[in-house]
Amino acid sequence: MSVTTAAAYATTASAQRLAERIRSATSLLVTSHDKPDGDAVGSMMALTRAARALGIRTEAWLAGSFDPALGTLLAGDTVCRAPESMPQGEFDLVAVVDTGSWSQLEHLGPWIRGRVDRCIGVDHHRSGDTGFTDRIVDTTCASCTQALVPVLDALGARFDAPGTGCAGSIAEALFAGLATDTGWFRFSGADASVFALASRLLRAGVEKDRLYRQLEETARPQRMGLLAHALGSMRWLAGGRAAVMTLSPEDFSRSSGSAEDLAGVVNAPMSVGSIEVSALLSQNEPGPVVKISLRSKPPMVRGGAFVDVNRLAGVFNGGGHVHAAGAKFRGTMAQASEAVAEAIERALAR
Repeated sequence: MSVTTAAAYATTASAQRLAERIRSATSLLVTSHDKPDGDAVGSMMALTRAARALGIRTEAWLAGSFDPALGTLLAGDTVCRAPESMPQGEFDLVAVVDTGSWSQLEHLGPWIRGRVDRCIGVDHHRSGDTGFTDRIVDTTCASCTQALVPVLDALGARFDAPGTGCAGSIAEALFAGLATDTGWFRFSGADASVFALASRLLRAGVEKDRLYRQLEETARPQRMGLLAHALGSMRWLAGGRAAVMTLSPEDFSRSSGSAEDLAGVVNAPMSVGSIEVSALLSQNEPGPVVKISLRSKPPMVRGGAFVDVNRLAGVFNGGGHVHAAGAKFRGTMAQASEAVAEAIERALAR
C-alpha cells in the first residue's frame, strides 16, 4: 500500500473520473473522519443521496461521537454507526470525504486500509496520508462540500430533491457544510466562490434561517454547565492575547455533559477583543489522552499577522484549518496544559 506524504497530498483525479467510478459501482460506502462536524456530515449525506438517486446501494457510516444537532441533517436517512457496529460484506467502492489522514479514521481506518484500491477521496485539507489513487484535494475550497460539488455535477445530481422539499436534500447538506466550516460565512475562507455557491443552494430551496436554528440553537442545558466550568478554568496567556481552558472528567460528571455537548465551547473567549488564540483541553473520561481544540482570529488588516492553528496543532501531530484545528495529547491534563500554553506563546512571539 502506498503512503502519501503531506507534501504529495494533492489532487490525482478529475471530478469526471470520480463520477465514473461512482457510476460504475453497484455498492458504495461513504464515510468521513471520527467525531464528524457539519462539513463531514453534510459531505457524506450529499454524496449518499446523489448515489442513492442513481440506484446505487449506498451505506453512510458515521464514526465516533458527534453533536446531536447534526442529526437533523440526516433527515430520516438510514445511516450506520461505528464503533457500535462495523461494515458487513464487501463494497465495490469506498468514498472518504473531508479527511485524508489515517489518524482521523480511528474506528473505520483498519477496515478501510484493506480496501485502499477501492477507495476514492474528496478533501479540502492541506495534508493527508491515506494514499488513495483517485482523489480530489482542493485546498482553495472553504469546505469539503464545496470541493464535492463538481463531482455531484458530473453525476448529474439534482440538488433540490424534487417532491421532498429542502429538508433532506443535497442542497441542504451542501449548505450545512459550507456554512459551518466558514463560521456562517464569517471566516476569511468565505470568498466570492463561497457566496456564489451559497446563492446557488439558496435558489435550490435551502432555508438558511431554519437550518441555522437546527444546527446552532439546539444545545442541551449540559452545554451551559460545561461552558461554565471551562470559563472558570480559563488561563490568560501573553498579556491577554490567548486563553487556555480545561475540562476534566469531574467537570463532565458535575454537569452531566458529554463530548457531544462541547460544540462551540472553545469559541467563547474569542469575543474578547485582545484574544487571538483560544484553546480548550478536555477529557470526558479518565485516561491518558487529552483532546485539544484550537481556534484563532483572522488579522485585523489585510496581510496582517495571525496564528495558524493548523500549524500549531501540527506540533501535537494534529491538524485542521488555519483558524480551527485540533489534536490529541498523551499525558496528564497538567502536562497538556503546559505544553499547549508554551506552543501558543511561541506562536504569538513570532
